[in-house]
Amino acid sequence: MSKVSLEGQVAVVTGAARGVGELLARKLSARGAKVALVGLEPDELKQVAGRLHADADWWHADVTDHEAMARVAREVKERFGKVDIVVANAGVATGGPFVDSDPVAWRRVIEVNLIGSAVTARAFLPVLMESRGYLLQIASLAAITPAPMMTAYCASKSGVEAYAHSLRAEVGYKGVRVGVGYLSWTDTDMVRGADQDDVMRELRQRLPWPSNKTYPLGPAVDRIVAGIERRSSHVYAQWWLRGMQGVRGYLPGIIGAVGQREMRRFEPRLDSIRTGLVGAGGAADEAERD
Repeated sequence: MSKVSLEGQVAVVTGAARGVGELLARKLSARGAKVALVGLEPDELKQVAGRLHADADWWHADVTDHEAMARVAREVKERFGKVDIVVANAGVATGGPFVDSDPVAWRRVIEVNLIGSAVTARAFLPVLMESRGYLLQIASLAAITPAPMMTAYCASKSGVEAYAHSLRAEVGYKGVRVGVGYLSWTDTDMVRGADQDDVMRELRQRLPWPSNKTYPLGPAVDRIVAGIERRSSHVYAQWWLRGMQGVRGYLPGIIGAVGQREMRRFEPRLDSIRTGLVGAGGAADEAERD
């Protein structure tokens, strides 16, 4: 599809206080989009909004809260007059063996990543139908391939991928396009937080190339912006992820075999893994609920 100019478009980005969301907001703004930032960290959101090139504003809201997100959608429409783009980016993660996982943190990953994405779409679809706009759901390599010690994250990202594909078929005839964005390990607070755990970092480094690398944030977000400009159904933040789609049917068997070997190797050290949400975003989510 040909590119759509972002000049004068109104874009909503959830999880916009840091990482992918923060840089995406900056790059959309630099292309002339008006940006509505949504997240849990008011001070950070205010600072991000103040640095943007075009008109911008921010809203403090938990994406899992139906009433809060419905209010945000109304207020964004009142503030900017329309909504053309919504990026459901808010997400949290936890790692470690499922049997020892913190059930509250495990459930929260599902709630934020999957339920929160649905709540976001539910709130904004009416205005996207008015503008014949675009909803981009941020998923992950974790939606394409399973990985040991990432049960909650893989489940949530597989869920949002399936949900977005289903939604595409429902709203396409109303002029709303739906895309799924895929990222591998990208240099964000979430990934750096996960890497603070020695076992999780070493396990990831033992993955086959190119999935064992951490990729720079800038080029990844540039590819997401290009996908938004094209209203793409599939957006790949790293070039090689597109090729993973063709082999994904084989991956559970491969990961099952290789993963057992690696889990046996790391078993003596598994008790050392922290079971809560990782990174600064995870800390902000936990603080919001305390």
